Amino acid sequence: MILILGGTTEGRKAVQVVESAGKPYYYSTVGSEQTIEAVHAIRLTGGMEEEEMVRFCRAHAIALLVDAAHPFAIRLHQTLASVSSRLQIPVVRLERQYPARDKRLIWCADYAAAIERLRADGIRNLLALTGVKTIAQLRPYWEQRPCWFRILDRQESLSLATSDGFPKERLVFFHEGEDEKELLERLRPDAILTKESGESGYFREKVEAAEACGIPVYVIQRPLLPDSFTCVQGVEGLRKAIERLAPGFFPLRSGFTTGACATAAAKAALTALLDRTPQTASDITLPSGEKVTLPVAATEWSGNTAQCTVIKDSGDDPDVTNGCSVIARIELQAGQSPTPAIRFRGGEGVGTVTLPGLGLEIGGPAINATPRRLITGELTAVLEENNLLGTIKEVVVTISVPGGEELAARTFNPKLGIVGGISIIGTSGIVRPFSNEAFIASIRKEAEVAKAIGCSRLVINSGAKSERFLKSYLSEQLTEELPPQMFVHYGNFIGETLQIAAELQFDEVIMGIMVGKAVKLAEGALDTHSKKVVMNKTFLKEQAQKAGCKPESVQKIDSLTLARELWERFDADEQSRFFSFLLQKCREHCAPLFPNGNLSILLISENGEIPFQA
Repeated sequence: MILILGGTTEGRKAVQVVESAGKPYYYSTVGSEQTIEAVHAIRLTGGMEEEEMVRFCRAHAIALLVDAAHPFAIRLHQTLASVSSRLQIPVVRLERQYPARDKRLIWCADYAAAIERLRADGIRNLLALTGVKTIAQLRPYWEQRPCWFRILDRQESLSLATSDGFPKERLVFFHEGEDEKELLERLRPDAILTKESGESGYFREKVEAAEACGIPVYVIQRPLLPDSFTCVQGVEGLRKAIERLAPGFFPLRSGFTTGACATAAAKAALTALLDRTPQTASDITLPSGEKVTLPVAATEWSGNTAQCTVIKDSGDDPDVTNGCSVIARIELQAGQSPTPAIRFRGGEGVGTVTLPGLGLEIGGPAINATPRRLITGELTAVLEENNLLGTIKEVVVTISVPGGEELAARTFNPKLGIVGGISIIGTSGIVRPFSNEAFIASIRKEAEVAKAIGCSRLVINSGAKSERFLKSYLSEQLTEELPPQMFVHYGNFIGETLQIAAELQFDEVIMGIMVGKAVKLAEGALDTHSKKVVMNKTFLKEQAQKAGCKPESVQKIDSLTLARELWERFDADEQSRFFSFLLQKCREHCAPLFPNGNLSILLISENGEIPFQA
């Protein structure tokens, strides 16, 4: 059993992660104000001291503690460390994302140090943004000098402030979404005092507003966490930590894409080249902004190059590249340039692009856009940290996957015109494994939550990319609120998702679909997984003819590599004819599965527009 100590934005993220396991867990908060959307959480309220927590953990067979509390909950962090030591239960700390410490700000180790510095600097009219519980700690300052305190607009906070003797007329109440700059212009404090609360604590917004008003910022540094904690940043890191420290809680393990492995190997290789030290781990930033750590298996040097190896771990996903070595070799070319050029080369086992339509240069290595962007970002950051920007003209990155050519024969690469090896791919950096049964069960759970919170409409889509496009489009089309629980990913399981929506009696389903899945659905494939069905050019040519497209346009379908190239095969009038006809075919197969509600199917283009719907 897992016990989460939450009450914060990070607490909600932790719930998001563990809910997907479909198993019960405990979620504890000091107060009862925070609401979470959860099916499997057992809620606890009221803080636990050490002995009480020890008894609770023993009585309920707690095997893992997740600290998702506020970074300044020092007493709780200490309690967790003691309980962990006594019971030998690991603690995972879900940490916030913090910007780099700005040297222009005035950093203070604690509240006593802040008071001393404020006095020394002659600050009199202070606006404290540190929260109601810090009023007592700052008493030596505000009893002698004018001070504003901003607190939450609720009775509990007001009662605490007045019980500490702080003047009620000097209180300012926090409201979600308020303009920080407007507040500062109204109060005109000599300085503000805030905590290093990270992105979810609106730290950046406070600093930017103060900077715009020319007001100095004093910051209480976040306290150090116990060394025994396993610290992660974000939902992917938390899931990986739970998989390792509480094996079996998730039915299947997640993994990393070849793109993430190549990024980690490239960063490690550059670091090794500069430091001349073997690398054992590599920290990278995923497209989501989350930082994760991948192990590095080997480091080698040869002349002015270095290379590192990361072993691909796909988790429990049946990936042909699982267990293979992803190797990155780095070579630097000296020369004056404000930003070094990053040149990518394909080594052993990495395929070469021979056909258009992939968004990659023909004749170049099959390293997709997202891995290229990640690698470029990480290498540039390492050069900047080592003060080498401006002295390096070019960085040559060679990615190799020994045995990749043999592995590629078991993929769709030959059909896509990628020869000689595999592709280095991955849009999120993470491989999320699901058995068919587990994926469909997760769809049902998400739909049940949406129904439970009162959603009459379900918006279904294949994944994060299409969801982002749909949210943008629907926010302009609909006047009502669009809660995140309304959006459910069907992956490839369109038929099952519609059946679930019908069983739960939703009034309306809006389905977003991109052309790659639409061409399969139009032919009747309600499960669009590439292992079960591929694009049928003969079928598409038949539909184009029926839609009234010109013969020369119909023949262009024969040269397709990917379905998304259909957008380029027709002029505007033919696009309207063909895609509208295609969507009607999709509707014919979907409507019987959702017979008693309103079904809309929206076709999403590659740039996120929704030009056609049925």
